[in-house]
Amino acid sequence: MAIPSCLLLFILTLSVTTSLASQPDLGYPGWQCDASLYQKSKKVPTSAHAVRFPDIKVIGALGDSLTAANGAGAPKGDPLAVILQYRGLAFQCGGDSTLDEHVTVANVLKKFSPNLMGYSTGIGSSNVWEISKLNQAVPGAQAADIVTQARALVHVMHSHSEIDIKNDWKLINVFIGANDMCRYCEEKENGIHSKANWKQNVTTAIQILKDNLPRTIVSMTGMFDMRMLRQIDHDKYFCDGLHVFECPCEKKSSFTNDDVSQACHLYMDAQQEIQDSGIFDTTDDFTFVLQPFFNDIVTPPLKPDGEVNLDWFAPDCFHFSRLGHANVAKHLWNNIVQPVGSKNHKVDLSDPTIPLNCPDVTCPFIRTTKNSADCSKYLSN
Repeated sequence: MAIPSCLLLFILTLSVTTSLASQPDLGYPGWQCDASLYQKSKKVPTSAHAVRFPDIKVIGALGDSLTAANGAGAPKGDPLAVILQYRGLAFQCGGDSTLDEHVTVANVLKKFSPNLMGYSTGIGSSNVWEISKLNQAVPGAQAADIVTQARALVHVMHSHSEIDIKNDWKLINVFIGANDMCRYCEEKENGIHSKANWKQNVTTAIQILKDNLPRTIVSMTGMFDMRMLRQIDHDKYFCDGLHVFECPCEKKSSFTNDDVSQACHLYMDAQQEIQDSGIFDTTDDFTFVLQPFFNDIVTPPLKPDGEVNLDWFAPDCFHFSRLGHANVAKHLWNNIVQPVGSKNHKVDLSDPTIPLNCPDVTCPFIRTTKNSADCSKYLSN
């Protein structure tokens, strides 16, 4: 007799949940910053460029399976568990445990804003409020799909009375592009995944947020160079076989490393153009900030012997593991606290000694284009 799919999923969830404690992770027990950084603004800020970290009350996310954290808690050698969405471990919006045990942007923010809401916990899909909260990422999503996600996020936020849409400051994290790139070579001629279309889809999604969510900062994680995938699955025949289905263009030999890099950099350029255009800086209560730490990385995380560090990855060698999410979250947070124009475009994924940085006491805000150009005008509150 066949096992019902719902029962199979329950058994799978139970078995992998019990394995989480034995998996490598990254946390920062006792992490502290200057005491002044934990103080809210004297008055709730009206400008997105004067928002201190304790002023953030709501966190959310849009994206694909990397933001849904597919496989993040999957045991080694169990690719079936990659179908599970470990949203509580997600680098942008996961809220399982605390910063002492696991780094996520949400877990760092909870140090500054203990009553933060919207972060995900546990394992489940985007339509299960008790799990996903405001992480609306959907596995398989492409840039066109975050338009729908943006509308869904707006609807969910307006539906929950504990969120004060007009007055609460919100941080919405966006990460998209991997699935577009995985189909880029197949649909290049019709332009579905062209830079122009990708840019328009991202712009449309963010405009939906701007039109419906006042007092919002959108933080977009920069696209990464997917030529790295070919190094990760090299001579790993199981992963190599999976990627034929997960990412066809990565396995297409005529789509060379240079082709992959060039296409990824087109999306990176589009992100930079969105920020530089200033179209989301036309009102004082909304802004868009690009976090580009992935942009110039072409080497995956390595062990001291030069081998790829597979502890960073789920069993499919594509999605991030629990440890991978924590490390990515560290680098993303460090980008968030760096001023625009001085943000890292490349970090060493192989160096575990890179610290988790504190905000700058001389400019204690989420860094934006305007407060990075001149912080002094925002320091009065």
